[in-house]
Amino acid sequence: MKSTQIDPKIFDLYDEYCHSKMSRREFLDRAAVTSVAGGAGFSMAMALLPNYAKAQTISFTDKRIKPNYVTYPSKDGNSKNNFMRGYLVAPVGKGPFPSVLIVHENRGLNPYIEDVARRAATEGFLAFAPDALYPVGGYPGNDDDGKALQKQLDRNKIFVDMKNAALFLKNHNLSNGKLGVTGFCFGGAVSNYLATELKDNLLASAPFYGSAAKLEEVKNIKAKMLIHYASDDPRVNAMKEDYEKALKANKVDYEMFVYPDTKHGFHNNSTPRYKKDAADLAWQRTIQLFKKRLT
Repeated sequence: MKSTQIDPKIFDLYDEYCHSKMSRREFLDRAAVTSVAGGAGFSMAMALLPNYAKAQTISFTDKRIKPNYVTYPSKDGNSKNNFMRGYLVAPVGKGPFPSVLIVHENRGLNPYIEDVARRAATEGFLAFAPDALYPVGGYPGNDDDGKALQKQLDRNKIFVDMKNAALFLKNHNLSNGKLGVTGFCFGGAVSNYLATELKDNLLASAPFYGSAAKLEEVKNIKAKMLIHYASDDPRVNAMKEDYEKALKANKVDYEMFVYPDTKHGFHNNSTPRYKKDAADLAWQRTIQLFKKRLT
């Protein structure tokens, strides 16, 4: 089903499902009784659920890359043994390589995010995608359980785990020491946070439709910011105006782009929210930023 065939009310319900404790069953039940043209609310809802077969654009066996799962030290995070796990993808070659942290949405390290890491590696970056769900068994194989597991974790400690992942990557023996970050939804919020937290240790940040950084912390940002927004994303976009004022007031080097006719999640090619032209353009801009700042 194409995105143009899905009623806006079902898109709104899906957004609520993604960002609340709503279960998949409740989402589908509510969609089924939502008044839409043709009475096809249930079918529309089913079409919005991710199909990760569509997400893969770079095979894990691609000869240009070397992917591997690794652990990294993370003190004061969610892991009781002070270690976390993630997906490290290096370009073929000796390195060192410019490094990019890839931060997942609010459901763990799913196949879409792993593919994004591989995409970054094919562009010449050492890419690392940590899994916030490692302390509770890792990404469980479906987004519904992943979302529930992530809500069980201490959000502030997740941010600590992501900061530790960034420092692990920056100091990796395959890294040239120049670090960038990008992330999606929750990962966009992490990307904004890391810009305030890492200061000079972060050279570039490209959040996709993520909650703004704390305004009082914007003064700490030293990275070049490339901030991507969907045009139809009321929850996130409500923070945009004040965030931009704070960036200007603190003389942060930034660019903001709002992509026309897009919804939250437009980069994720596993659901009908995906908007290819906008996703391609936003990714191209992100890669250009990283090549300019990290190489």
